[in-house]
Amino acid sequence: MAEILRVSSEEIRPRVTAGKALLVCAYDDEDTFRSMRLEGAISLKDLDAMLSALPREKEIVFYCA
Repeated sequence: MAEILRVSSEEIRPRVTAGKALLVCAYDDEDTFRSMRLEGAISLKDLDAMLSALPREKEIVFYCA
């Protein structure tokens, strides 16, 4: 398993914007996701639906408030 690292929003934003990283809101509840959603983020439900199609090397960044 890959090491889990903390990254700043300034560090990750360019990678998400460029499509190099996927930003995922770590809340399972859809209402919480909607209230905590950052621009460009997807929900855990959306991630689950697309997980099998993602390349193994795709960077996935989870966040919570």
